[in-house]
Amino acid sequence: MNAPASGLAAPCEGERLARSALSRVFEPGEPKTGALLRTGGAEALLERLRTGGAAPKGFTKGRWEALTVRARRADPERDLARAAAVGGRFVCPGDLEWPSQLDDLQDTRPLGLWVRGPADLRMWSLRAVAIVGARACTDYGTYLAGALAVGLAEQGWVVVSGGAFGIDGAAHRGALGVAGGTLAVLACGIDRSYPPGHARLLARIAEQGLLVGELPPGEHPTPSRFVTRNRVIAALTRGTVVVEAALRSGALVTARAAERLGRHVMGVPGPATSGLSAGVHQLLRGQAHLVTDAAEVVELVGEMGELAPERRGPLVPRDLLSPEAAVVLAALPAHGVVPAESIALAAVTAKDDVIARLYELQALGFVERHGDGWQLTRRTRTTASPGWERGGHAR
Repeated sequence: MNAPASGLAAPCEGERLARSALSRVFEPGEPKTGALLRTGGAEALLERLRTGGAAPKGFTKGRWEALTVRARRADPERDLARAAAVGGRFVCPGDLEWPSQLDDLQDTRPLGLWVRGPADLRMWSLRAVAIVGARACTDYGTYLAGALAVGLAEQGWVVVSGGAFGIDGAAHRGALGVAGGTLAVLACGIDRSYPPGHARLLARIAEQGLLVGELPPGEHPTPSRFVTRNRVIAALTRGTVVVEAALRSGALVTARAAERLGRHVMGVPGPATSGLSAGVHQLLRGQAHLVTDAAEVVELVGEMGELAPERRGPLVPRDLLSPEAAVVLAALPAHGVVPAESIALAAVTAKDDVIARLYELQALGFVERHGDGWQLTRRTRTTASPGWERGGHAR
């Protein structure tokens, strides 16, 4: 048997059953749970709960008693069967499919992940980027999220999001639209469609990509579960892109989790007056990187040498001039014929050098000679900068 990807011993059946049972007992992301697992393992913890021993340090008596009731009711075999019925499975630390970057979460690491879909979770997570943002987004946000997802998917990146309305849905649809990989991290069981309006989208993701969640089959989402699942989105990916987010947006929770984990945090700017972009702008004033397309995202999260193309405006004829010729051209007034001596004075250049450059500019169609004087051609005057039209020298 191959060594597990995480470097841990492959989980035995008892450990797997215990972790799947505990996923129904504890809420996701509780550091106290992780601390208990470190000291005794999943099987010992489940046994301790079911026998009703004294509450460990950090747990009140009432809290521990409530957990023991849930542990006694847990039926991991039934949950595994329910997951299998919809094409799902339970992946836990030590499995070949376990993404080792989740170990960065330390005591808040998931007990395991319920996974639905044909792809390999670990392999997909090696080259994944999160795109998150507002549910009530604008057309601008929808377009950009979709365009980013398309660009990333076309370059072989997996697009990760939360399956929600708005930016999440646009990102998933963008990747699916070009037959790319996309992964939705849910705040409920993988057999549930939430939000219900995304039932068809989530079903399509399950067929072409992956649905992932910490909660066992049948579990419903709650506000706190949406918050805690965001750390999984951040940990699974190399970086998080925020497209439209208000100051209290859950997308900012994902971005801050990514920053704590040492992942890249990126933001797409919006109008300065838009409340839906205020959270993104706050990130950009901190450590986040400004991005506008997939190439700029890949430059950050990709391998060395995967650089975005250089941005520059359209090339104009003046750009091709030598610095010396450009100085002489700038010294000519917008209107009228002037002698070479005046041009040399304005350009702070020797007359002989100016004359040589003027003939060069004449050959290129920028100036024309009239007797002993020179002036700009009509074409040059009509394409010149506003400073020329005021009749002064360019500065």
